[in-house]
Amino acid sequence: MRRVVITGVGLLTPIGEGKKRFWEALIGGVSGIREVKSFDPSEYPARIGAEVPDFRPERSLSGLPWERMGRASQLAVAAGMAAWNDSGLGSQGLPPHRVGVSMGTTSGEPLQVEQCNDIRAREGGLDRVPADVFLRYPCGNLAFHLADALELQGPCRIIPTACAAGNYAIGDACDLIRCGRASAMLAGGADAFSRIPYMGFARLGAIAPELCQPFDRNRKGMVPGEGAAVVVLEELESAQARRATIYAEILGYGISCDAHHMTAAHPQGDGALRAMLQAIEESGCGVDDIDYVSAHGTGTPTNDRVESAAHHRLFGSRARNVPISSIKSMLGHTMGAASAIEAVACALALRTGQIPPTINFRDPDPECDVDCVPNQARRIDPRIVLSNAYAFGGNNASLCMGRFEE
Repeated sequence: MRRVVITGVGLLTPIGEGKKRFWEALIGGVSGIREVKSFDPSEYPARIGAEVPDFRPERSLSGLPWERMGRASQLAVAAGMAAWNDSGLGSQGLPPHRVGVSMGTTSGEPLQVEQCNDIRAREGGLDRVPADVFLRYPCGNLAFHLADALELQGPCRIIPTACAAGNYAIGDACDLIRCGRASAMLAGGADAFSRIPYMGFARLGAIAPELCQPFDRNRKGMVPGEGAAVVVLEELESAQARRATIYAEILGYGISCDAHHMTAAHPQGDGALRAMLQAIEESGCGVDDIDYVSAHGTGTPTNDRVESAAHHRLFGSRARNVPISSIKSMLGHTMGAASAIEAVACALALRTGQIPPTINFRDPDPECDVDCVPNQARRIDPRIVLSNAYAFGGNNASLCMGRFEE
C-alpha cells in the first residue's frame, strides 16, 4: 500500500494564522475565546465565541475573485494556498489532473442564508435578494474555489459530516492517493462563524457561559468557533524524491456511525471505540503503540464523559497513562475545521516532540479519569498519535498518524 505523508500545512484559527503563530499560541496555552464581535450576542444566554481575528480576504486572497466567495470558502482558500506554498509542490510540474481537493464542513456557507433572510426582512421580498447571494451558498464551493485558485483538475469533493468532517476529508484524500487516482491531495476542513449554528447550540443549552473546560468537573459546555486548516498529502516516494519537509505520516483512519441519536453520543462510546480500533488496525500498529490522543473534547458534560469511557475501553489498564488533551479549550469548537486543525496540531506534535495542554482545568471529574495534560504543554516525543472527532448524527472519525521514519 502506498505510504502517504503530510508535506504542507496551512491554517487560520482563533489563536493565530499560519503554523508558527498557531503552534506558539497552542503550546503557550493561549485562548482565542472572546466576546462575539461579528453579530450582537446580547439576546443569547452566552455571549462568547472563537472567531478568527483580523482576517482580511482582500489581503490574503489578493488577485483572486474573493468577493464571489462566502467567508467559509475564503478561509478554506487562504488555508489551502498557505499549505500549497508550504509544500513546494507548485514548482514540481505535477499534471493538474493528478492533484485534487477534499474538504470537510459542517454548515457550508450559512452566512449566505443569513444575508438572504436579512435582506428579505429589511426590503420585503425574496426578489430583492441579489442572485450572487445564492451563487455563494452551495457548500461545494469550499472545495471548488480552492481547486480553482490553484488550477487543480483532480478529484474535487466536499464532505459535510459535521464536526468529524476534517478527518473524513483527510481519510478520503489518503484513499485517493493509495488507490492511484491522485498523486497529491489538499485535504482539510473549514467553517465560518454564524448566527445559525450559534442559535442551535444555544437552544440546546450547550454553550458555556465563560470558559471551555474539557474534562473538568464543572464544565458547562462548548464554545462555537470558526477556522480552516488544510494539509497537502502525497506519496512518500514523491516527497522523498524532491526532499520535501515531511511533517508526519498518515498511518490509517477509521470511521463509524453510532446509529443511536441525532445529537447525543452512544452512552458507552461504542461508535467512538470502533473508529479508533479501525484506525489502529489499518495503521498496522497496536493499541499499546499509541503515545498521545488528541481528544474531540468539546467541554460538554456528555461528550467528555463518553469520550473518557471510550478511552478507558480502548486502553484498559494504560488509560490513565496515555495523555489525551483537548485544544478546543483554547480554540473553541471550529465545527468542520476542528479535526483538520487537530490533525495539523498532531503533525506538529510529532515533529516537535511537544503535546498541547487542556487549559482551564481546575477540578478533576471522577467520570473523566484521564490525563488531560492540564494547563501546561508537555514534551513526550510521541511516535504514534490518535486524533478523534465525534459529530452530530453519530459520525465518528479517528486518524492515526506517525512520526516519519525511514
